[in-house]
Amino acid sequence: MKVHHLNCGTMRPPLVAGGIVAHCLLIETDRGLVLVDTGFGTHEVVDPKATIDPLSRTLLKPVLDVNETAISQVERRGHTADDVRHILLTHLDMDHAGGLRDFPKATVHVLNTELEAATNPKGPKERARYPKAQREGVTFETHKAEGESWHGFEAVRNIAGLPDDVLMVPLIGHTRGHTGIAVKSDNGWLLHAGDAYFYRGEVETPPSNIFALKLTAKQTETIREQRLSNVERLRELKARGEVEVFSAHDPVELARLA
Repeated sequence: MKVHHLNCGTMRPPLVAGGIVAHCLLIETDRGLVLVDTGFGTHEVVDPKATIDPLSRTLLKPVLDVNETAISQVERRGHTADDVRHILLTHLDMDHAGGLRDFPKATVHVLNTELEAATNPKGPKERARYPKAQREGVTFETHKAEGESWHGFEAVRNIAGLPDDVLMVPLIGHTRGHTGIAVKSDNGWLLHAGDAYFYRGEVETPPSNIFALKLTAKQTETIREQRLSNVERLRELKARGEVEVFSAHDPVELARLA
């Protein structure tokens, strides 16, 4: 399968040199186009206050360029919104699910625990991270975190209607239903790890980090022990060189793969 690496949302948070991105995938399959995450969409560009709360606008400082939206990048490649049949989300945070409404005919796949967190949030942090407007008119298909082993990860499953080489790899911790998405591209296996980590140094040996992103990871995590365990497993996977591991927000990873 041919995989395109897209930036669907530049952000410039304070103390993060070079900013961060919303690393999404556009996958060409024999069953139509598939998106992995959507970044910010046209609705955020037109009316950011409707879905991005004031604190997030201050901390993330999203650029909100219509040319970076997933729909714009799909159309520039000669496709239409209707050509995108499926969208796989690592999770439903606003900077990952903003473009859902730009693809009204797509089926959106998430873990059941993630949609439950969005629709029945526990406390103000979950309410803020899951703006209801981003889910309006969206067709969801939920999946349980259960399945087979894959490169040391458990409960990995494929999705009916998609090629067998597209997998959900549960990486719980950042949110209740956070998952990675694995894709066997023309160049080998890729693992989009979402927000399991924020900075490439976290999965290098020896590991490293930068203060602002380390703090962000801690402030946005839901289940700390599981998140840290997943980072360790991702580091081991990357060291083996069997799978190309990358996160949703590191611009250096995106530049290397794009």
